Amino acid sequence: MSAHAIDVSADTFQREVIDASREAPVLVDFWAPWCGPCRALTPVLEKLAEQYQGKFRLAKVNSDDNPELSRQFGVRSIPSVKAFVDGQLADEFLGARPESAVRAFIDGLLPTPADLLRKEAAELARLGEGERALALLAQATELEPMSDALHADTAELLLAMGRIAEAKAAAARMGPLANQDRRIGALLAQLQFADATAPDTAALENRIAGNPADLEARLALAKALVTQQRHEPAMEQLLEIIRRDRKWNGEAGRKTMLSVFDLLGGQGELVSRYRRQLAAALN
Repeated sequence: MSAHAIDVSADTFQREVIDASREAPVLVDFWAPWCGPCRALTPVLEKLAEQYQGKFRLAKVNSDDNPELSRQFGVRSIPSVKAFVDGQLADEFLGARPESAVRAFIDGLLPTPADLLRKEAAELARLGEGERALALLAQATELEPMSDALHADTAELLLAMGRIAEAKAAAARMGPLANQDRRIGALLAQLQFADATAPDTAALENRIAGNPADLEARLALAKALVTQQRHEPAMEQLLEIIRRDRKWNGEAGRKTMLSVFDLLGGQGELVSRYRRQLAAALN
């Protein structure tokens, strides 16, 4: 067995497949000695593993010796090839395939030059090298200018560096459906509140006490409370706006409430409770 193709068992699967796939794609070949198509496919996989010289790794699982792995990954017939990337099942195919088809499958898993730059930028950002990370992200974006992930990485880093206007400009380059990604939705919500100044909350509360219908003061107070991570009282103010005038300022109460949900990751007890209250207020 070569350095690029190894036998894997249930005991070594986590280390040799899941963990290793965070460094390079890992193809898992579920096979058995009695399987004719396996004897056709496995040599193709081994040959390509040598040719690609570590760009991907081949992990061979004898299904007869490791039935628990077969059950875990839903292997009902063999040969079955499952590809893992970044610790997750990324793609798969069933049955023997010609070398050209297997090569195309592998090529689809390999990181692009932009992916490699993005990964290096993430490590630099982790080490506090923000400017160098931004330079690499700019190079990657030149290669893949339509990548929402790259624009999000750039906006996220700029936000962390306090460069709010630049972060918003980077976020504005993302496509209209980007916010369907939970991470990007949370980022956009952070940006919405990022430049909210820290007004005197006591003064805003006094304005509201003097005039409960002052929806502008309620919205300003809600945003200020969000920046202080006081999400529950912020959402109480937004609910009150909706109850008083749901269409005020282009439905600002509802839209801001949804942004707070995104900021909180779209889940959790607090979000669930206020989703129900929002639905009740709207209906």
